[in-house]
Amino acid sequence: MFIDEANIRVKAGDGGNGCVAFRREKFVPRGGPSGGDGGRGGDVIMESSERHNTLVHFRFNPEHKAERGRHGEGSNRSGREGADVVLKVPVGTILYDADSGERVHDFARPDERVVIARGGRGGRGNARFATSTHQAPRECEPGRPGEERSYRLELKLLADVGLVGYPNVGKSTLISRISAARPKIADYPFTTLEPNLGVVAVGEEPEQISFVVADIPGLIEGAHEGTGLGTQFLRHIERTRLLVHLVDVSDASGRPDPVKDFEVIMNELASFGAGLEKKPMLVAASKIDVANKSKLSQLRQFCRRKKLALYPISGVTGEGIDKLRYALAQRVDEIRKQQLTAGGAGEAAEPITSGDHS
Repeated sequence: MFIDEANIRVKAGDGGNGCVAFRREKFVPRGGPSGGDGGRGGDVIMESSERHNTLVHFRFNPEHKAERGRHGEGSNRSGREGADVVLKVPVGTILYDADSGERVHDFARPDERVVIARGGRGGRGNARFATSTHQAPRECEPGRPGEERSYRLELKLLADVGLVGYPNVGKSTLISRISAARPKIADYPFTTLEPNLGVVAVGEEPEQISFVVADIPGLIEGAHEGTGLGTQFLRHIERTRLLVHLVDVSDASGRPDPVKDFEVIMNELASFGAGLEKKPMLVAASKIDVANKSKLSQLRQFCRRKKLALYPISGVTGEGIDKLRYALAQRVDEIRKQQLTAGGAGEAAEPITSGDHS
């Protein structure tokens, strides 16, 4: 089950109470206050992990509480600190304050740790209040309560390349040909109901280029308004460096104009409002083993006018797959170097375009 949103409530541990006690020992003529301090409450910590890829473990367990600190004891014994609770989230998770909507942290790298609720301080025992003029204090402090917060978690997959297009244009087939991913493939709309990730490696070590490809469930006209799967999964291509737009050039789709197909999907990306339409893009003419030559020619002329690289491919025969795979590796490597030079790890500043590679 793929879950990419969750609401949680966390409670850090309360601090232990301070103790009121007096030292009374045989053969010790002078006693005195000996109440120990209470222990500090445990924190609630969130950590990004590469071993998790969904938020499903929060959907069915939304409340998390750290251990409270132990109370102080006599003989100046301090209470034990409460144990922390560590919550693991997938890399790519964004943490929001549920009440204010403010973004708290973006877990963009593995093994990032953030304290999301701090434990309460332990109270002081009466030994802390002893002075030369107040030698038998009977006061102590209660432990401070731990923080209690509500958060909203949103997962945006971290992938280098995102596959977009109408349903049944061959996205799942393509990711199964260029990576070890094995998504469900069928001949009915919306076969892909959740994003699939595949790792692609091109070349030999030490010059090998590897990147992650995300197969996004198919879009249709009106997706940004909730039609079909709506914008449920569009957030997962916000972080991608490069998009591959698949366009069906066969007659199986029942849509006569491939250029209109392209423009409809681009309008949906633009309507989402995250600048997805401005990302670097390659166009793949899919199903060329059964292509309508008129459609392919029409799409090729359109891409030439728009200065978009076009790669005719067939997921069934494998034609053009290797060429596209090497082109993806080259473009991803170029964009990574651009971003490294610019000193940022976000999106490329300018889309990279090239001529017709068909």
